[in-house]
Amino acid sequence: MADTRGQAAASDSYTGRASSTSDSGGRAERTPRYAFGLLQTPRSTTDSTGDCPSSGVRPGCSSGEGLAPSRAAGGGGVKPQVSGRGESYFGDKSSYIENTSTVNLTSSSSVQGLHSAYIVKPPPSASRSAYRSHTPLMGYSVTSSSATSAHSTASVIVAVVEGRGLARGEVGMASIDLKNPEVILSQFADNTTYAKVITKLKILTPLEIIMSNTACDPGSTTKLFSLITEHFKNVTFTTVQRKYFNEAKGLEYIEQLCASEFGTILMEVQSKYYCLAAAAALLKYVEFIQNSVYAPKSLKVRFQGSEKTAMIDSSSAQNLELVINNRDSRNGHTLFGVLNYTKTPGGSRRLRSNILEPLADAETINTRLDCVQELLQDEELFFGLQAVISKFLDTEQLLSVLVQIPKQDTVKTAESKITNLIYLKHTLELVEPLKAALRSCNTALLKAYYNSLEDIRFGIILEKITTVINDDTRYTKGCLSMRTQKCYAVKPNISEFLDIARRTYTEIVDDIAGMITQLAEKYNLPMRTSFSSARGFFIQMNIDASTLPNGQLPSEFTKITKMKNTYSFTSPDLIKMNERCQESLREIYHMTYLIVCKLLNEIYEHIHCLYKLSDIVSMLDMLLAFAHACTLSDYVRPEFTDTLAIKQGWHPILEKIAVEKPVSNNTYLTEGNNFVIITGPNMSGKSTYLRQIALCQIMAQIGSYVPAEYCSFRIAEQIFTRIGMDDDIETNASTFMKEMKEITYIIQNANDRSLIIIDELGRGTSAEEGIGICYAVCECLLNLKAFTLFATHFLELCHIDALYPNVENYHFEVQHVRSSSGNKEKIAYTYTLSKGYTEEKNYEQHRQKSTPEMTKQKAMYHLAVRLVQTARNSRLDPDSLRIYLRGLKKKYEESCPAPGQNNE
Repeated sequence: MADTRGQAAASDSYTGRASSTSDSGGRAERTPRYAFGLLQTPRSTTDSTGDCPSSGVRPGCSSGEGLAPSRAAGGGGVKPQVSGRGESYFGDKSSYIENTSTVNLTSSSSVQGLHSAYIVKPPPSASRSAYRSHTPLMGYSVTSSSATSAHSTASVIVAVVEGRGLARGEVGMASIDLKNPEVILSQFADNTTYAKVITKLKILTPLEIIMSNTACDPGSTTKLFSLITEHFKNVTFTTVQRKYFNEAKGLEYIEQLCASEFGTILMEVQSKYYCLAAAAALLKYVEFIQNSVYAPKSLKVRFQGSEKTAMIDSSSAQNLELVINNRDSRNGHTLFGVLNYTKTPGGSRRLRSNILEPLADAETINTRLDCVQELLQDEELFFGLQAVISKFLDTEQLLSVLVQIPKQDTVKTAESKITNLIYLKHTLELVEPLKAALRSCNTALLKAYYNSLEDIRFGIILEKITTVINDDTRYTKGCLSMRTQKCYAVKPNISEFLDIARRTYTEIVDDIAGMITQLAEKYNLPMRTSFSSARGFFIQMNIDASTLPNGQLPSEFTKITKMKNTYSFTSPDLIKMNERCQESLREIYHMTYLIVCKLLNEIYEHIHCLYKLSDIVSMLDMLLAFAHACTLSDYVRPEFTDTLAIKQGWHPILEKIAVEKPVSNNTYLTEGNNFVIITGPNMSGKSTYLRQIALCQIMAQIGSYVPAEYCSFRIAEQIFTRIGMDDDIETNASTFMKEMKEITYIIQNANDRSLIIIDELGRGTSAEEGIGICYAVCECLLNLKAFTLFATHFLELCHIDALYPNVENYHFEVQHVRSSSGNKEKIAYTYTLSKGYTEEKNYEQHRQKSTPEMTKQKAMYHLAVRLVQTARNSRLDPDSLRIYLRGLKKKYEESCPAPGQNNE
């Protein structure tokens, strides 16, 4: 008996981490820590159950005195087991609820007070030792440090675990979006900078990060822990006992929860122990804080490798303003803002994640480009699809709510389930119009989407829903309209008691309207019935205060507010009527909920087809956005070869800001000419041009058209940028250290398939040191076949082309214009890129002389490169090819100097 009480106490102290209220029966009611209201219509204050503020331990909870986190020797640990039962706790809803209070996870013998296992990051002012505190603290901030799309806020919880000993550097990650029932697993080897971990976390924009408590032991804090807390200062951080990172338990979770369509994931991850360990801790934690369990076989689980995506580190994403503007985070002048013509939250999320992690597979990219091309060529298809897609709600979040089974039945959960069933009906009714819009498509991907929509499960679910739910039940805007839809969602004659409750509710609403009409007649005032989720029914009227007796409303009216000439108020009788209305509404929701739960149990086995629908809708939305962007500017379809060639390309973000179209410039890099040095005075356009190339590369690799007359790209596996910000102009030690860290990171991680952009390196130190650093970095990068663009003020670097034939010099031209008086000279910026180095007097240096032999070798090298390029990529007919080859020969002969001639 004592043991049972101990378990109950431990369980109770664990529940102190979640908000609690009481229902009408006085029973303690735990609410999810994170609630996302998109799929819940607003409700009045009388039945709202918002989160209560937490200041440590909930009243009545154990203070945690004498409790200490237990340690496990290795990455495995004790499996959470059910006391007195041998079966897994993944069962039907009732059996799980019966077992929640007796799960060994909350017993003192297993965890020694489970609330000590989960410790949330304290405010920045607190000491680091607070991580070991036994008092469960609520996070002070759950805002993400990265930008999210206009449609979304941070909603991802991530678990991270690192190997120990010889396995240090092997990292496992598991994440789940609370708005999207998809678990993403990753496992990879990272270097000492942990660049991959930080980049992946930045892309996920986590709401909360979970790590093992052994990662922050005093005196032995891991470097990964320190880096994550440094980069994500505004994200809630939680440590969990190491034994919950249990790979065997993680595999069991996936076996139990993964939908059958995604079952092949088991083969893929069964030997990836670290991501499985992260999954175990993540799923257990999420089920606890959300006070719900995921239905068996309901989640989409996938392993996300990095082979088919390009890596853009967080510093480069910031430099390029991919998703957030550096000057104003609310400003839409970003690449995301340029392309975001999406109509759904899912489409917006997909666009954002694609921009931050572009594709690195040419076949997949071309498949997307084929779709964009067809959408541009077929106006009927474009507008037809756009009209249907814009009607979809957040399908991913809908799925997330549907597959979660609450541990407690409350008015809030009842209303939510009813709302989401209506949304599900609305979503399924759009499948046929979407199929009709795709019926005449020609590209392979759009045809595949059409065939996927032929899945009979869509019809089966909708048919089951329509046997219970009224045909005219619809998703509507407005809290009162949606409340009415929920009340009358279930068809009549299914439940006699429900029909009676609805008649009562209708009578009360009619009585309210009648009472307000009588009050209007009694006082001869233009009163009307209004409704809000916070106040319920209340009275409104538009009237000039001077027409009221003494400028006042009659004394029986209370809670009076005035906005210009609009009065809002209520009366004691109306307040009582609202209470009756709410009580009737609770009865209706309860009875409707029982019917809805029975219906959901019947359709659960078919609901996984919605994952397919969610993917289709978000991808179509993104492709439509790409096509839409093309209609507003003269973008062209990119090609993929082993050359980076852009003819008359321009900056896509600058185009949206500038009054006139930006100046266009050419770009050309090949394996033989893979290193470009760019010079020119300040404000001549160097930084803008460098950003332009990176942005065009990213646009091409996500499947968008590109701002240029013609463009060809080599797939970049990594995109690195080091672009000096305005404050880098000042020479100081901190600037110098920052750029050294960025350059070190690039050198350590770049490979032959990287795109590297470096701007103004060495400005944070003396000129002599800056030149030396730049020269050393250039020589290091020249050992790679990466495409590198290097902008500099140090003209000495231009001499390097005499030693390396794969180096080309370019500069931005300026014109010197004399003022009308003729005594002053001004610089006019042309923003035009030309071959050679700048000849501005501020940059004049003695040019290193090259011998005829060196010039001849360079000409031969360039000829060989052109011939190889032609052999690989030429699509010319024989006659055109012959003319082109003659041109190459002539250019080679012109490049070779006559005997005895020196070139400067």
